[in-house]
Amino acid sequence: MNTELVIFDLDGTLLDTIGDLAVACNAMLALRGLPQHSYEEYCHFVGNGILRLVERALPEVLRTPENVAAARADFVKYYIDHIDCHTKPYAGIPELLQELTRRGVRMAVASNKFQAGTEKLIARFFPGVEFVAVFGQRPDVPLKPDPAVVDEILARAGTPKERVLYVGDSGVDMQTARAAGVRSAGVTWGFRDREELQAAGACQLVDRPDQLIALL
Repeated sequence: MNTELVIFDLDGTLLDTIGDLAVACNAMLALRGLPQHSYEEYCHFVGNGILRLVERALPEVLRTPENVAAARADFVKYYIDHIDCHTKPYAGIPELLQELTRRGVRMAVASNKFQAGTEKLIARFFPGVEFVAVFGQRPDVPLKPDPAVVDEILARAGTPKERVLYVGDSGVDMQTARAAGVRSAGVTWGFRDREELQAAGACQLVDRPDQLIALL
């Protein structure tokens, strides 16, 4: 395929972050004396940014713009200080990034996690990896599945779309790749199931990081 650039989602793709996301969100709920949620529930709450995560965690009657904004602020305050307590790379991911580097394939990150959190996790877990761009949620940039973040990465990298592979674990990721006009690989080790990835139009499904090499 002569892939020159691989764009990775972060949560559920490079890193298993759900433990810290769940703890931080439950801490926010505990501050308010509200019911907390399970690990499994949080797997379905994530994927559309922190604002939607805390909105989904709150009882429906409390999902006013003011309450959601305040909840997001409390979540971010806790999460940024406890961002790597339970988080870890998925098995095989460090080796995959090393192999891509060895082959001269460039890499980038496109996440719906807020920018400061995205940057902190990449610096913490992949300090020796050179990325073309590390982009999270930023003001005035639409969240995925809008393709704006992918378009921005492609402009920075100067890579033709036919030489790009987008890798993610959710339907949102597959929709993003389709909207951007690039190939997609859905990973089955993340937070969502094969059926969601297939329904969202994944070009390929992979069960282990090393299988991505065959798609290059």
